[in-house]
Amino acid sequence: MEHLLKNVEEVVTKEEFLRLGGGRAYLGFEPLWPIHVGWLVWAYKLRELQEAGFDVVVLVATWHAWINDKGSLEELRRHGDEVRQFLGKVAQFKYVYGEELAKDPAYWELAVRVAKGASLARVRRATPVMGRRAEEVELDFAKLLYPVLQVADIFYLGVDVAVGGVDQRRAHMLARDVAEKLGFKKPVALHTPIITSLSGVGRMEGSHREIDEVYAMYKMSKSKPQSAIFVTDPPEEVEKKVWAAYCPPREVRFNPVYELAAYLLIPYHGPLEVGGRRYEDPQALANDYKNGDVSPQALKDAVAKALIDMLAKLK
Repeated sequence: MEHLLKNVEEVVTKEEFLRLGGGRAYLGFEPLWPIHVGWLVWAYKLRELQEAGFDVVVLVATWHAWINDKGSLEELRRHGDEVRQFLGKVAQFKYVYGEELAKDPAYWELAVRVAKGASLARVRRATPVMGRRAEEVELDFAKLLYPVLQVADIFYLGVDVAVGGVDQRRAHMLARDVAEKLGFKKPVALHTPIITSLSGVGRMEGSHREIDEVYAMYKMSKSKPQSAIFVTDPPEEVEKKVWAAYCPPREVRFNPVYELAAYLLIPYHGPLEVGGRRYEDPQALANDYKNGDVSPQALKDAVAKALIDMLAKLK
């Protein structure tokens, strides 16, 4: 079980996870197509959990994406099917669609119970999981339902381990809080790393933002094509985007090129050859990069080549 916590940003709590020894692991995603390579970080983690004996279920969150203005339910269902087809090259997961849950009155009873178990302030605090600013949420009341439905999903599906990027932390913590109040099973929260936008985070609109909110606002995103490398990008486009990406020397924090190497390529496509050095451990790469032994140019060259090779194997 300990090995499943490699390449994990956070687990709440480690002791609870290690006591499980198995159970149901879940992740929900808004169905968009094409997806970017950041999705592969959690997809490979789900595969590891499945190989370790966990029952993995993936929610194609059509209703959530509809609330989040990502398209009509028909479009989202189609995108969900396309994502499923691609993820099938990583592993064969069980899938459930948001509209299937929404057809069951018991699901809405759960949603109401969750809403009664949480204050308005607590729900508002969880809305950054949508990648939305507070002022945007205020214009559409349905968006306040989003974290409530996420928590209802977890309880309805009988989840033992809720998996997601660190940007999902607030929704998962809300689920843990509400579980105590309602007497439900408290899910373990397992958060995978997030790959920052290729443009970087800039000044992050002030350093007061919490880390999960920063990632929610500055991660790779389909709505900002130049922020992300998509699984459908041809090799020349992948290379172009990597070479144009933000990659400050001696800095690994919020460095998307380093993150591609550390969170995706080394763990799941490694080892990685960078400037004549062979890296099997992301920390070793981080140390050499921060010391200046690895240049941004050498890192970009290695990441572009390895990423192109990885995507070619998933075609």
